[in-house]
Amino acid sequence: MPVDVKMPQLGESVTEGTIGRWLKQPGDTIEEFEPLLEVMTDKVDTEVPATIKGTLFEILVPEGETVRVGTVIARLIQAPEAGSSDVATAPLRATLPRAPISPVVARLANEHQLNLDDIQGSGGSGRVTKKDIEALLAQRSLTGSSALTVMSDGDEALNPQAVVDPVEAPPLQRKQREMDASVSEPAAVVAGLGPDDELVPLTSMRRAIAQRMVHAQQTIPHVTTVMEVDMHRVVAHRAQHRSDFERQGVKLTFTAYIVEAVVAALREVGIVNSSYGEDGIVQHHRIHIGVAVAIPDGLIVPVIKDADDKSLFGLARAVNDLAERARLRRLLPDEVQGGTFSITNHGVWGSLFAMPIINQPQAAILGVGVVEKRVVVVSEDGTDALAIRPMCYLSLTFDHRVADGATGDAFLAATKRTLESYSAT
Repeated sequence: MPVDVKMPQLGESVTEGTIGRWLKQPGDTIEEFEPLLEVMTDKVDTEVPATIKGTLFEILVPEGETVRVGTVIARLIQAPEAGSSDVATAPLRATLPRAPISPVVARLANEHQLNLDDIQGSGGSGRVTKKDIEALLAQRSLTGSSALTVMSDGDEALNPQAVVDPVEAPPLQRKQREMDASVSEPAAVVAGLGPDDELVPLTSMRRAIAQRMVHAQQTIPHVTTVMEVDMHRVVAHRAQHRSDFERQGVKLTFTAYIVEAVVAALREVGIVNSSYGEDGIVQHHRIHIGVAVAIPDGLIVPVIKDADDKSLFGLARAVNDLAERARLRRLLPDEVQGGTFSITNHGVWGSLFAMPIINQPQAAILGVGVVEKRVVVVSEDGTDALAIRPMCYLSLTFDHRVADGATGDAFLAATKRTLESYSAT
């Protein structure tokens, strides 16, 4: 009897998950606790193990699809116990539908009139996958071929591998050739790949980032304000305490100081620590700071919960821990959710300043530029002088539905004031 595999709840606040990658295919045997698939929740990939030893019978939810917790996503057939008859399960692989396809593959095949029997599948048991379809379409775009093959029901479909005499080509093919000939070169480049181009498939993380960023830009009126900060007091404090932190196993970075300054500013200008809603603005009284971390295939934002309860040492330790586990892909789903404000330190790559996109449903995000020495005018005892100081640009992007320019400037000024007033002791 089939055993249901359900979308697990991978965190207290997690209500849904996205199938990132199936590690097994129908007909494959699997051991108990062996990874069955990867589930992505808010850009965190988590392996889900099989709960029994047996065979993967059926996949019900394809890669890339998002479903709620508790949804049945696959079915397993349990292996017979030692000594029991295995007649019922022995012919399982043979009785499975030949190379079952996902709904996504079925839709693509229908849209592009493809005969799946003519496609060599790369999945388990010769299953045709979405990547196989995309590769075929990319090849057709590259070759410009409009040759035809006949589907099982008699309909015609495009097949880039077939060779047909243009004179003898059926009406549908001739029409396609006429359409191809009428397409100008710029349009062809947009529609497909050029001979020197490569199609890089979207990872589930990149797709999630793209969807969220587009949605944020389309729904939030973004406003950005920029201020320059003199970091010489922070640099002096870090130089004095860096070795003490390292002896306790904590690396003291500029990010910890930025988080501490943001916490102070959020206490002073609390409306920035909020979310916009159609019924009103939800102001958060707990401060959870998300810190963006770059990883090879995207960006992830682990959250420092209750950052206002932590000292500089506690913030530095939290930044180190979350960043390291983010790069190792060991974050828990709850650790990337619930943020009320975000920080992105784009300066690590030498960038001076940027206008980051707000991480919904938050109301603001702070961009931190590179800390570099510049010649600036300083005033001491009423006298102006030139000095070389470590300077940094801070850019605050905020939701104009929540705050106006004066509010955004007040918040950024408070952040700047905390950093510039740091004591060397």
